[in-house]
Amino acid sequence: MQFDLLIKGGRVIDPASGLDAPRDLAIADGHVAAIEAAIDAEHATQVIDARDCLVTPGLIDLHSHVYWGGTSLGVDADRLAKSGTTTFIDAGSAGAGNFLGFRRHVIERSRVRILAYVNISFAGIFGFAQTVSVGECSDLRLCEPRETVAAVREHADVVVGVKVRSGKHAGGTSGIAPVDLALEAADQAGLPLMAHIDEPPPGRSEVLPRLRRGDILTHCFRPFPNAPVFASGAVRPDMRLARERGVIFDIGHGMGSFDFEVAKAMLGEGLAPDVISSDVHLYCVDGPAFDILVCMSKLMALGMPLVEVLRAATQRPGEAIARPALGTLKVGGIGDVAVLRQQAGRFTFVDAVGAALVADQRLVSEGIVIGGTWWPNDAGDPNETERFEPHAHHTHVEVAARHFGK
Repeated sequence: MQFDLLIKGGRVIDPASGLDAPRDLAIADGHVAAIEAAIDAEHATQVIDARDCLVTPGLIDLHSHVYWGGTSLGVDADRLAKSGTTTFIDAGSAGAGNFLGFRRHVIERSRVRILAYVNISFAGIFGFAQTVSVGECSDLRLCEPRETVAAVREHADVVVGVKVRSGKHAGGTSGIAPVDLALEAADQAGLPLMAHIDEPPPGRSEVLPRLRRGDILTHCFRPFPNAPVFASGAVRPDMRLARERGVIFDIGHGMGSFDFEVAKAMLGEGLAPDVISSDVHLYCVDGPAFDILVCMSKLMALGMPLVEVLRAATQRPGEAIARPALGTLKVGGIGDVAVLRQQAGRFTFVDAVGAALVADQRLVSEGIVIGGTWWPNDAGDPNETERFEPHAHHTHVEVAARHFGK
């Protein structure tokens, strides 16, 4: 059999199937055609040397903001894909009122796969900048479940759930009402809810009991206030109950939602995240989140095993969006692959509150395979424009201070 692409000599890790071994992986017609101990290079049109590399399913970033040009916080998924991500899940940048524009102008034009949560707010996240902070749920007239459900059904092929941002900054004085409205929409649509929590009100203890099995608590390792642990480091009981109930814990690092000390406490109590995501957007793409690989590297530095870190960026997010085929490598399956490298050295990682953690390794991307096509990390896109720079002078600390009190 002739293959379009052969990734040769790498360590293939597919947490979903339990495979972790030296293997060659071949792609034909956009699908995985073979995974074997040795495949003759003469049978492939293109050969990628993956010696000393990790070959994994394409990474799935469950929480990102990629409605660039249509929202103030959006970044270009095609540029970020070079960090190993083949599927981006936009976390509610667009609501029912502007989802069609997001679809036509971004999702359908992107080289990488983009799926999305529809924001319960009709306008999506519209007031997020250094000098503008208007929470999309601060006016409940914007939170209309019927419009949300209509948008979900119209765009069912790319929608994975409903998103709500609750808290003082996203909801003003609306309290728990946006969460209840979003849950009603998610229930009617038969899809999960992704719930963001910033500073109270509402408190975490109001939001968590409402979440159902399969719903996603993003920012699960966020700092005080509304942190998942007491000042002593003990995990709050409602977090344990949520885990037992089947609520999915998602990192959602972003610019204000990941604290090393909280992470250490949660991991120490056996409450590892189900999903590692970046919450990458304009105000954290240059730090502290950067991209999903940096977030994964931080969890490795905190002691989370490599295979479990990879699982949390492949298998688990694929399951969370009811598309498990995206998070695994199997013959006949989707030909989305990440080729990564564990790079040794001395690396300083910074969390959302400014604390530093020194590590001796990090994950870097050598390239990705999207739909069977090799896209090396050092390859420029001739159609690429500079889409991050207009607001690059806004530091994550400045903007986080307005939106998260950090």
